[in-house]
Amino acid sequence: MQIRKAVITAAARGARLYPAADTVQKAMLPLMDRDGLTKPVIQIIAEEALESGIEEIVVVCAPGDEVYYRRHFQSLRENLMEAQRGVEWARLQSEKIANLEARLRFAVQDDPHGYGHAVYCARPFIGDEPFLLLLGDHLYVSHIDGKRCAQQLIELAQREECAVAAVQATREHLVGRYGTLTGRRQQGLAGVYQIDRIIEKPSLSQAELELNTPGLRVGHYLCFFGMYILTPNLFSIIDQALHAGDEKHDVALTPCLQELAKRERFLALELQGTRYDIGAKYGLLQTQLALALAGHDREEMMTAVLELLAESARRAKS
Repeated sequence: MQIRKAVITAAARGARLYPAADTVQKAMLPLMDRDGLTKPVIQIIAEEALESGIEEIVVVCAPGDEVYYRRHFQSLRENLMEAQRGVEWARLQSEKIANLEARLRFAVQDDPHGYGHAVYCARPFIGDEPFLLLLGDHLYVSHIDGKRCAQQLIELAQREECAVAAVQATREHLVGRYGTLTGRRQQGLAGVYQIDRIIEKPSLSQAELELNTPGLRVGHYLCFFGMYILTPNLFSIIDQALHAGDEKHDVALTPCLQELAKRERFLALELQGTRYDIGAKYGLLQTQLALALAGHDREEMMTAVLELLAESARRAKS
């Protein structure tokens, strides 16, 4: 199994980030990356894919957004070369942006019918190949030096030649935010499970009854990481769901993933890394802190955070 293509879903308008996302697409919100450079979220996600060996990226976007994204990257590249002429880091960054531009494709979700439909919009570009799926509002920090989270996932999928969902052991009070699953540990494969059951954002009582996974710490469940390797068989499942009646239906992705797990081998991998949801409350702040603490300016950032905490503690006592 060779995985050359990735899909990034970025069509949603970011209601959880209102009012900021009312004027700026959430995928274009700026964050300082681990290399110390400020980038839009979508560029950080795309670099996750490219640095894991992906050759082509399809961004599923809302009508009109393709022009905006392309104009931004072209302007950024040109401005870097003009404002920082002769500076080595600017030249290297400009080359990275040019490489990204050359590998970007866009699929427009004209009439949204759920997250499953958003993924389905990438079908003409993916064809009959397996692909990496990334969420446009999740960023990932690997705990393995020199190996991205997406690379960990791709390596397992290629070795086992099957679909794989990245998961993270998540505390019980957070299961209502994520797709949650249970499965059987695979012998000889550390942190790998054969998926049995998936429920989208279950209640805690439902998770306790139906989604306990042997071997996890008490009070923890396997929740989706926002990163998947999927086979093209998923598209036929979504297509069937979209046209189940006389009219198109909204289609969630999770039930389609459950159906995929019934039809073919579908594994879950506990990645050595952490996911950050920028749409969660204080999600942008937590994501920025995580990127900073994993990057070049880690010591400076740790000092700043400790000073802030100390100052806050002093004020609380006064």
